[in-house]
Amino acid sequence: MLSPFEKCQARALNLNNAKAKDSKVSSRVQDVLASNKPAGANPVAALAKDELWWCDHFQWLGELGYLLRPRYAPGWVPSWQNTKKRWYHCEDAQIPWYPHLLDATRIADGSYVTLKVINKSRHPFEADIGRYFSSGPIASDPANHCVPIYELFQVPGEEDKILMVMPLLRQYDDPAFGRYSRYQLGLQFMHKHRVAHRDCMNLNIMMDASSLYIDAFHPYDPDMRRDFKGEARHRSRTQCPPKYFFIDFGISRRYDPGDEAPLEDPIWGGDKTVPEFQRSIEPRNPFYTDIYYIGNVIREDFIQGKSGFEFMIPLVADMVQDDPVKRPSMDEVVARFNILCKDLSTWKLRSRIIDREDDETGGLFSNIAHWTRRASFIIGCIPPVPSS
Repeated sequence: MLSPFEKCQARALNLNNAKAKDSKVSSRVQDVLASNKPAGANPVAALAKDELWWCDHFQWLGELGYLLRPRYAPGWVPSWQNTKKRWYHCEDAQIPWYPHLLDATRIADGSYVTLKVINKSRHPFEADIGRYFSSGPIASDPANHCVPIYELFQVPGEEDKILMVMPLLRQYDDPAFGRYSRYQLGLQFMHKHRVAHRDCMNLNIMMDASSLYIDAFHPYDPDMRRDFKGEARHRSRTQCPPKYFFIDFGISRRYDPGDEAPLEDPIWGGDKTVPEFQRSIEPRNPFYTDIYYIGNVIREDFIQGKSGFEFMIPLVADMVQDDPVKRPSMDEVVARFNILCKDLSTWKLRSRIIDREDDETGGLFSNIAHWTRRASFIIGCIPPVPSS
């Protein structure tokens, strides 16, 4: 039985071998090209410098089976040009947050994906680690919360660059959590397979919200629909539990099973508060640092940012100790977390998560909405804890 990665590779091979005959791919790309006829002024001038790479590779990506948004098609003319439209109300005015990341539509099935350009000389292990978790039996393991890698392509004419195709995700806490629940992040799975993430801070935790959203959301303004004609509607996490993923294996490392205590020179990720990196440049065990990172996510985003997570304080305090050797292993963290969850009542699990910055008016409306949803979930026999 083929893994998801192997299925995607087979599909990509079939697409590439038949691209000359594949009228579906060709017609979709040509339709976009035909709709972007120049109108006087140089349309590419509206693109940021970092965006020109994507524009230059529009045709190549189309031949691979991925269609970029009209903004990146050769000959693009801004939709607000010579109109009374305000540019910020237009879909094609939305620019990517990072130059090496862009969304696309997979032509074969219309699904939305993320494309990532990787410099092999800078991140030599990223593709291999991503491919490892997306291949073979572990790809379908429910405990695997590493972002799936659908396909990998060598960029033509640029030996140092490869293109990685992944699902389109959004930040794990957007929309905001409505109630308490249990969310497995998968760091235990990574550690079991001897991979240290080394940058598992909150921005590298994302979720697949495709089942959560009624309307496809825009990747660079997630509150809006993809066509930018209104706000994107969504259901609650209780109704449609999303799956959470770790992303970005750029500084991750994989170790031999016999290497129980690997040492690595300190390397700064997004979280600059790691205690052991503040005091010295001595090599450190990256698995201990991972424990700190994920503990600090819980501390900052939940214990400090919201009310009602005091029951997590003793566990998190152990995870973020200054002495990395004293931190619990991920197996110990999960075991203790499961015990804490067993002590939570159904009432607690169905309670609203309260942001510490909520004002009285906003809190009142949120409470009314929460209790309305809560009653419907109880009547509909929807469990407080998602099964996934």
